[in-house]
Amino acid sequence: MSVELDFIKDMFDSIAPKYDFLNRFLSAGQDIIWRREMVVSADIPQDSRVLDVACGTCDVALEVKRQKGNTVTIFGTDFSPGMLALGKNKIMKKIKDKSNGLKADNHSIHKNNTIHLVAGNALALAFRDEIFDAVFIAFGIRNIMDREGAILEFHRTLKTGGTLAILELTSPPEGFFRDIYLLYFKRLLPAIGAIFSKNSSAYSYLPASVLNFPTPEHFAATIRESGFKSVKCKGMTFGIVTLFIGKKSSLLQK
Repeated sequence: MSVELDFIKDMFDSIAPKYDFLNRFLSAGQDIIWRREMVVSADIPQDSRVLDVACGTCDVALEVKRQKGNTVTIFGTDFSPGMLALGKNKIMKKIKDKSNGLKADNHSIHKNNTIHLVAGNALALAFRDEIFDAVFIAFGIRNIMDREGAILEFHRTLKTGGTLAILELTSPPEGFFRDIYLLYFKRLLPAIGAIFSKNSSAYSYLPASVLNFPTPEHFAATIRESGFKSVKCKGMTFGIVTLFIGKKSSLLQK
């Protein structure tokens, strides 16, 4: 594991306890809407199997479950033990809250738990070829240096015709809003994040990583070059977030 990867892993472990709170606060609750749109756009079929990469505290996995119920089997993977532990606790709390008042026994609670968490790295997914109907990654591809390698792994594990859905922070187009956004993003956000998370480097890293991320057009081209067709990108909230959707066309020649 590289030093760079170790730094990112340690950073997410350290901010994990405040991660959900800061996501809601710093996005003014828009992150919930973004994930909802991501899952809707993937058009997941019934009785399918999906993967949430860099699942964090499992917000995407839980949104899939909210929309599709127990008809979909969901796997989540992340390299941060701190994030996975919080995700597991969140899943169990949701299941118990839903079962509250229904006199559900332990067997029925276990049966309803269709989200399975696996520690792992996006560049070496612990799943066989062509197993998933959809692969999701929300706010995670930006933190992977070998993005093309990760996308090829997503391609490998997807069934032909399966959907890749990537949600990522992006820079708004040139204009007045971009100037205001950058002021908030580069000055205010790191200060707020440092106060609540006690990790100033994490929220200084965030704006730098977003500003260094490719334009939506360039990143969409990378997805196409990795074997995906019908690739579309949709900017949301004035372009501060972009949703990328692509379909696996075929197995790549090795």
